[in-house]
Amino acid sequence: MRKRFVITLWSALTFIVLSTAACFWAISNGYIGYMPPIEDLQNPISRYATQVISCDNKLLGTWSMSRENRVMVNYSDLPETLVNALVATEDARFYEHSGVDFYALGRAIIKRGLLGQKNAGGGSTITQQLAKQLFSDVAKNSMERAFQKPIEWVIAVKLERYYTKDEIIAMYLNYFDFLHNAVGIKTAANTYFSKEPSELTLTEAATLVGMCKNPSYFNPRRYPERCLERRNVVLGQMLKENYITEEEFDSCCQVPLSLRFHVADHNAGSATYFRDFLRRYMMAKKPQRDNYPEWGYVNFYLDSLAWEQDPLFGWCNKNKKRDGSYYNIYTDGLKVYTTIDSRMQQYAEDACYQHVVGYLQPAFNQSLKYKRNAPYSSSLSEEEVQRILQRNVRQSERYRAMKAAGASQKEIDQAFNTKTEMTVFTYRGEKDTIMTPMDSIRYYKTFLRTGFFSMDPKNGYVKAYVGGLNFQHFTYDMATEGRRQVGSTIKPFLYSLAMENGMTPCTEAPNEQRTYYTDAGQAWTPRNGSRSRYGEMVSLKWGLQQSNNWISAYLIDRWGPRNFADLLKRYGIRNPEIVPSLALCLGPCEITVAEMVSAYTAFVNHGVRSAPLYVTRIVDSEGNVVAEFKPRMNEVISGESADKMIDMLRAVIDGGTGGRLRFRYNITAPLGGKTGTTNSNSDGWFMGIAPKLVSGCWVGGDDRDIHFDSMTYGQGASMALPIFAIYMNKIYATPELGYTQQDQFDLPIGFNPCGSEDDMTPVDEEQEGHNTNIGDMPQ
Repeated sequence: MRKRFVITLWSALTFIVLSTAACFWAISNGYIGYMPPIEDLQNPISRYATQVISCDNKLLGTWSMSRENRVMVNYSDLPETLVNALVATEDARFYEHSGVDFYALGRAIIKRGLLGQKNAGGGSTITQQLAKQLFSDVAKNSMERAFQKPIEWVIAVKLERYYTKDEIIAMYLNYFDFLHNAVGIKTAANTYFSKEPSELTLTEAATLVGMCKNPSYFNPRRYPERCLERRNVVLGQMLKENYITEEEFDSCCQVPLSLRFHVADHNAGSATYFRDFLRRYMMAKKPQRDNYPEWGYVNFYLDSLAWEQDPLFGWCNKNKKRDGSYYNIYTDGLKVYTTIDSRMQQYAEDACYQHVVGYLQPAFNQSLKYKRNAPYSSSLSEEEVQRILQRNVRQSERYRAMKAAGASQKEIDQAFNTKTEMTVFTYRGEKDTIMTPMDSIRYYKTFLRTGFFSMDPKNGYVKAYVGGLNFQHFTYDMATEGRRQVGSTIKPFLYSLAMENGMTPCTEAPNEQRTYYTDAGQAWTPRNGSRSRYGEMVSLKWGLQQSNNWISAYLIDRWGPRNFADLLKRYGIRNPEIVPSLALCLGPCEITVAEMVSAYTAFVNHGVRSAPLYVTRIVDSEGNVVAEFKPRMNEVISGESADKMIDMLRAVIDGGTGGRLRFRYNITAPLGGKTGTTNSNSDGWFMGIAPKLVSGCWVGGDDRDIHFDSMTYGQGASMALPIFAIYMNKIYATPELGYTQQDQFDLPIGFNPCGSEDDMTPVDEEQEGHNTNIGDMPQ
C-alpha cells in the first residue's frame, strides 16, 4: 500500500513536471498564447521619436506619434542613482536571476497568496515587467491575467538571453509611460523636472521610479502628497539595499517635491515654425499636379524644383532603411542635426517678440480706434471689406465643417453672425469671451505678423528661423511659406546687374522723372518720394543709399527687364509668376524672407549664392550616419561686382535709409543693408549683411489691406529694421558665438570703388517708404 502511494506520488510529480515542461515548450514555440517573433524580441521597442538637435547640441524638440513621444536614452546616460532606485524598489535580486526570480515568486505565492500579506512584495522581476509592457494586452479579469503570467516568464527568459542587464534596465526606462505624454525616462525627466536624465538628483530619480508602481495613482501633478510618500518608500528601499546611507535617507526625506512641470507640446518651445517646416520638408512626397489645388501651381512648381535639387526635401520618401521600408520620422528614432544655433534662435524670437508685440502691436491697436473698417484700411469700401471677410470665412474650419455636414449657405451665414462663447488668443494668455465667429475673424486679423531668417553666407547654414510669433494660433509660416511684395529690397539685385555690365558705384545717372515705354508701347512714369538733388547727375551709390526710384527705373530701362528677371532666378528667386516688366525694379513681386536672405548671401560671398542648409546629418537609432548634407552654391555675379555691392550697401547704413542702426541702436560694426516698404505700408522689410551673417525680416498684416496708415510706424525702417538691430546687439553681446563688431568684410586691400566720391548727402530716413511707390505700372 505504501509502495503504491509512493509510486503514485512520484508519478503525479513526474506528470506535473513533464506537463509543466510541455506547457512552457508550447508557450515558447507559440502553440499556447502569443509568442512574439524573434525579430520583435531582438528589437522590442520599434517606436522612438525623432530628435531635432541644434548645432550647439541642444534638443529643439521631437517628432512622434501622438502618444509615443519616446526618445531613446542609452544606459551610459542614466544616472547611477536612478538605476539603483529602480533595482532596489522593483527587483532587488535583478542581477542574480535570469528573468524569473523563483525565490521572490515563491515568497509572493506563500505570503501574498496563502497568508494574505499584501505588503509582502510581488514576484515580478524588472524583465517580466518589461515583457508585460511590451507584449501583453490589458487583462480583462484575474483569470486572464493568470494565464498571461507564464507567457511573460518565457518572454522574460528570452529577453535575458538577447540582452545584457544594463540593456534591459535601459529598455524598461525607455518604454515606461510616465503620463502627460511623457513616454520614456528622457521625456519624463524633461516633463516633470525640466532636466536631462543624467541631471536628475537622488530625490527626483526616486520620484520617477516611485511612479513605476502605478503612474496614475502616484501622479506627482495630481497627487503630490501621495507621490511624496511613495518617493520616500523608494528611498527606504535604497537604504535597505545599501545604496544610500542613513544620513542621505534622512536628508532626502525632508526635500520637497519641487516639480518644474510642463507637458511636451509640439506647438510650444523653441523654433516651433522651423521644426514644423522641417517635418513637412523631410516627409514630403514626390509632387504630383493632381495633389495640388487648381490655384496651387506655384507651390507645385517650387516643390518639383526642391524634389530634384534638394536632397533634404522628401528625404524620408527618397531613402529606405535596411529592411526596404521608407524612413518615418515619427517612429524611427532618428537624430536630425540641424544648423540652427539655439542661442541665436532664441535671440531672433526674442527680438521679434520684443519689437512687434512690445512696440508695434500696441501702436497698431491704437490706430484701429480711428478706422471705420478696422482692422482693414479706411480706403476700402464696405463691399470690399465684406468680400475679403467672406473669403476668410470660406477658408475657416467652421465653414468647411458646416459645408461637409450639409448646411445651407443661409444657415452658415446665420451661424457666423450669431454670438457664441469662445476662447480667444491674447499675448497675455487666452481669454474667454462672447462674440460672433465673424467678429473673431476680424479680431484675429488685428495681429501683426512677422518672418525672420538668418544665415551664414559662407556655407548656407541657417542659424535662426522665425516664421511667426505664436505657432499654436498662427501656423502660417512667414519665413519660407508666405510670399509678400519686397519693395526696395529688390534694388540691390538690379544695381548688381549694372555692376556686371561695367558700371561702378560712382557711375552717374540722371536724377529726374522720366516716362519709359514697354516693347508694346505702353507708357510708365515712376514716382519718387523725394526731390532731393532733382535734375542733377548723381552716383549710383547715392541712388541706392537714397532708395531713389528714378535711378532704378533708369537702370532697368538700360539693361532690360528680361535680363533682370533672369538674374533674379540666379539669385534663387523661384517664383514663376515674376513678370519681366519695367516696374519689376521697384519690387512688386512676391518673394519669401528665406529666398531674399539666401540671395543677399551672394554679396558677402564674393558673388556666390548659398542656398539655405537646414540639416548637416541624420543619424539612425543605432548611431549610424544615414545622411549627410553639403552646402549648395551657385555663382550669380563676379567677385568684383559683389565687392562693389558691399560698398553701396554699407552706404545705406552709414548715411542712408538704414542709418538708425547707428544713431538709435548704437551698432558700430561694419554692416550693409536695405530697407523696403511697399505701397500703403503693406509690407515692411529690412535686409542686413554682416561679414559673417546675413539676415532678413518682414513685418506686416495678415492681408495686404491691413497696415499702418502712418509712415512713422509703417515703413521698413520702423517695422523691420529694429528686429535686426535687437538681434545683432544680442549676438554681439555673446562672444562665444564667434561674431564681433570688429569683424571686417573680406574686401581686397586698398579696395576703393568710388575713388574720391564722397558727396553722399544723408537721406531723411523717415521718408524711405515713399520711394517704393510704383506709379502707373504697365501690365
